Amino acid sequence: MPFNNSISKYDWQFIVTGFLLISVFIFTDLIGVIDKEYFYFVPRLISVQPYRIFTSTLTHADLNHLLTNLSGIIITRYFLMRLRIKSRFFYLKFILICSFLNFFIIWFYEMTLSYFNIFPNYASIGFSGIIYAFLGFLLLTSIYGKKYFLGKEIGFKSNYEVQKMLKTICLIGLIFSFLPGVSLLGHLSGFISGCCLFLI
Repeated sequence: MPFNNSISKYDWQFIVTGFLLISVFIFTDLIGVIDKEYFYFVPRLISVQPYRIFTSTLTHADLNHLLTNLSGIIITRYFLMRLRIKSRFFYLKFILICSFLNFFIIWFYEMTLSYFNIFPNYASIGFSGIIYAFLGFLLLTSIYGKKYFLGKEIGFKSNYEVQKMLKTICLIGLIFSFLPGVSLLGHLSGFISGCCLFLI
């Protein structure tokens, strides 16, 4: 059956996500009414400012960073359509759950380092961790299919062509993650989160 990439009733999820990222960028970078340093993911501040778990995913370093992640939304939308999504809320629920799961994976990593008296001090922002979570989830879905997520039907079917494309994208993404200024930990934790969410 040929793939139809036309506007669907599920697209409002992607539009809302993109609109939110663009809006935050406007208020933080273009207008400057909000200092984005208050949105960063900073490990030592999470215990007193837990909102950063979510706001850090909405904030971007610059316009190029934002456009890259908006492209990621378009890519994930393409694959979700190819896998025959049947849920009007899956994308947004996935983002919300993934934000917290990413945090717990990073927290576990940092606790492990602290056991050896290593205390990382960094700040991170961007939606790419969520994008990589989708890539991990979609890769496994393209192989095995997935009918339900949190008890709700999503109707994903396995797809060999999608599987091949995702393997290539994931490999390129992994290589890209080692570039200077790119959060390898954020990308890996996202990918692991997506694989874990596949099991739900």
